[in-house]
Amino acid sequence: MTKPEKYLIHRDEHMTAGLHKLNGVVELTLFVVNDEGQLIGTLTDGDVRRGLMAGKNLDDKVSDYMKTQFRYIQEGSFSVADIVNVRNIGIQILPVLDGNMQISRLINFSFHKSFLPLDAVIMAGGRGVRLSPLTDTIPKPLLKVGDRPIIEHGVRWLSRHGIGNITISVNYLAEQIVDHFGDGSEMGVSVSYIREQEQLGTIGSLSLIEHVHHDTVLLMNSDLLTNIDLEEFFNEFVTKGSDMSVACIPYNVNIPYAILEIDHESVLSLKEKPTLTYYSNAGIYLLKKEHIGLIPKGQFYNATDLIENLISKGRKVTYYPLLGYWLDIGKMDDFRKAQEDIKHIKF
Repeated sequence: MTKPEKYLIHRDEHMTAGLHKLNGVVELTLFVVNDEGQLIGTLTDGDVRRGLMAGKNLDDKVSDYMKTQFRYIQEGSFSVADIVNVRNIGIQILPVLDGNMQISRLINFSFHKSFLPLDAVIMAGGRGVRLSPLTDTIPKPLLKVGDRPIIEHGVRWLSRHGIGNITISVNYLAEQIVDHFGDGSEMGVSVSYIREQEQLGTIGSLSLIEHVHHDTVLLMNSDLLTNIDLEEFFNEFVTKGSDMSVACIPYNVNIPYAILEIDHESVLSLKEKPTLTYYSNAGIYLLKKEHIGLIPKGQFYNATDLIENLISKGRKVTYYPLLGYWLDIGKMDDFRKAQEDIKHIKF
């Protein structure tokens, strides 16, 4: 995550100081603030050149050079379409402002793929029995794939989509995971923890979450290696008016024989060697915050239980076909495959 501090400059600084600070940022863009720290303008190398050509000098203030018309988004009142529009016109760095017009975050499109209004919860409490003896002393999420732990690939992918509030549900060898991430600041995110005292299923620990910042929560298992397009996933969730969406892996079955469609004693049709497509649960979900209350607190509860509960209440549960890379690292063969695949996955 791009830290705002090095991109800020006070309006009353002389342009000499502005040039030095511009030279220190790759994007050649600064954000000009007033005494209250509110954003009032932007300054680029192009603004400096135009100012000098207009007869200004380096002893003039930054405010004499700055541009007062600029792009930004407001916390809590933007859509993904706004992000896409800014990205498409070539803006490299975009400020996110709080209610006081102060910069809370910067979206840098040289790193960020998007900026999604989501909280994320990662389920990382499992024992990982099928990967024993590797998991006898190390929790499965911290087993390395390539040069970093499995779970860190996921956290970095979330961060690249602008998801900054991440909760990790821990149980087995929990302290190792807590020690690895801490508060998340070294990775530019905010990490908090749910501590399961006992196994709560694939989604039960979500009932223990203390605070959700956004209206939608992304849940995912910690042992997944994937480059799922989270922006597209979220867009479809919103467009379809979903209460919950399940990311799925399309699985094709080729039938080597002609298949009859029958109704009691009659043949309705015949399909020659059809290919049937099924959808397998990928362990990644989007859920409206308001439905967290349906999860019984502190009890064993699976994602499938919540799906069935929502359907029984007439809520809209949709699916999203995941067409990118996905691997559930559940057993030793998967772990070995991941070591080879990570050399070629595009994140």
